[in-house]
Amino acid sequence: MNVGFVGVGRMGANMARRLKDQKFNVTAVYDSNRKAATDLASELGCAAAQDLSQVTAESEVIFTVVTDDSAMRQIFSDSGDNLLKNAHEKLFINCATLSPQVHVEVEKLAQEVGAESLEACMASSITQAREGKLYLMCGGSESAFRKAEPVLKELAAIVRFIGKAGEAAKVKALVNMVMNINTAGLAEGLGLGAALGLDLKMLREVFAQTGANSRVLETDGEDMQNRDHSCFFSAAHAAKDSCIALELARQLGVELPLARATKEQYERMIAEGLGELDKSGIAELTFKDRHKSRRGGSKQV
Repeated sequence: MNVGFVGVGRMGANMARRLKDQKFNVTAVYDSNRKAATDLASELGCAAAQDLSQVTAESEVIFTVVTDDSAMRQIFSDSGDNLLKNAHEKLFINCATLSPQVHVEVEKLAQEVGAESLEACMASSITQAREGKLYLMCGGSESAFRKAEPVLKELAAIVRFIGKAGEAAKVKALVNMVMNINTAGLAEGLGLGAALGLDLKMLREVFAQTGANSRVLETDGEDMQNRDHSCFFSAAHAAKDSCIALELARQLGVELPLARATKEQYERMIAEGLGELDKSGIAELTFKDRHKSRRGGSKQV
């Protein structure tokens, strides 16, 4: 199976490496960051495509891992260079966290040129991408899902079919919304604990054994304490994903005060130049001795 990738940042690059390890033929990679594409292509021994249409021409299955709705619409645009050229009988597997409607639009565009499209939303991070242990939530036609299954199973520990196009994206929006709220709540708990003079290692252990436990405590708690915000999932992406959930809620007239407050915290991080830190960096706003607006300066992060 010839596989191409569009978007080879942290997640896309490690997914490509994983498939190469599993003996798939990675034929072409493309990224708006040309250096990222050429470096990965050199590593994998494949083409660093200069055009989107080249990726489609050289691949049977094309993974897309792009930043947002605008980027997704651009690569599937019906004018200029795009992925829909040479796309007859090809399969697009779209892994970015996007608005559900965008996945519906892409499926329609793919069908118009005789191709298929599947959303495969990821609820995992960089390490899982490299090790083939992603959690994938899929939406689209069952035929597209069955066609994609062999390659998805090499990337994921769990592959779950949710339903028609857009449905998996709705679930992913809720997963990230709740994750972001949990992250903000943990940062506040640890921040207040630090201000009270409590031993934070002890506090994290108590959290883990009580109703304060969460997956975020395991992944982010120690990092918040140690100010280790190496980026696995950026604050900027957290803000973007919270916006997706809030827009869905707005359309239905549902109030989500915690999600809104969390989004505002991540937007504060962006405004203060912290948007490219990991989401655990939200603790920089809640620990009393870190927030620059309180101290006239901030420590290096």
